[in-house]
Amino acid sequence: MTLGGVRQWVRVSGADRQTVPLLCLHGGPGGNHWAFEWLVGPGLQTERTVIYHEQRGCGRSDAPTDAADYSIQRLVADLTELTDILALPEVDLLGYSFGGGLALELARAQPLRVRRVVAQAPAFSMLDPQIVSSQLGGFLQVAEGEILEAIEAVVSGPVPAAQQLEQVWNVVDQQTVDRFLFQDPRFAALNRQFWQESGLFNTGDMARALNQQPPSDTPHHLDQVTAPVLIVAGRHDRNVPLESLESMVATLPDARLNVFEHSAHFPDTEEAAGFVRTVLSFLDAEES
Repeated sequence: MTLGGVRQWVRVSGADRQTVPLLCLHGGPGGNHWAFEWLVGPGLQTERTVIYHEQRGCGRSDAPTDAADYSIQRLVADLTELTDILALPEVDLLGYSFGGGLALELARAQPLRVRRVVAQAPAFSMLDPQIVSSQLGGFLQVAEGEILEAIEAVVSGPVPAAQQLEQVWNVVDQQTVDRFLFQDPRFAALNRQFWQESGLFNTGDMARALNQQPPSDTPHHLDQVTAPVLIVAGRHDRNVPLESLESMVATLPDARLNVFEHSAHFPDTEEAAGFVRTVLSFLDAEES
């Protein structure tokens, strides 16, 4: 589907359910839906019409020719155009990580079109000081041996924390990243398997472009998000701190928090069955 002049990948599943469509927004920035489709999608599709969309320059979608076309405003415009083309008077949203922040952006921009929002560990910017601090602390917690020594050397340096984090991401190896993002190594391995099978990868172009732009003002105007919101979090998330999500819930007009006790950043992967039940219960609550 061409959105904003860029060919973008869209998949609709469970259309025969004829429900308010659940539009799914992946994280990253620059990720894709491959693992989510196979781990969580089948459970959601048993009861809902589900729309998967991979953002411009991500996954199976084409990239824009100009890095400026990665702005938050452009991503929101793509999603709005998507719902226009599909003639959807209203949608539910499910976004995870960066996609959770994007879901709240769209809910604020389109209050009459967005019915309900599920946001898993939502993040508006990877440069958010709380996220930067949480990630630095998380890597120090899970790293071992020479990798830990390298991280300690970085964080003891004179550069600002955001630059330290960038350096740390260039230092850590696959095993450290897996321990950082997942609580159970079995699910880290499963996630790696899906990424390898997909043949998809994150170029980093979107993240670099967004980091060069002024931050969104939506975090300061969460009171304008009128749709009911379910914030989902893993108890052991080292990427987006639970404290920031609790603050977000307190600011949103109609929000609740559900914490999965045995997960880190991806409860949809580590506790998939419970995640599906929680999401479907929230989406159906208004209709029951």
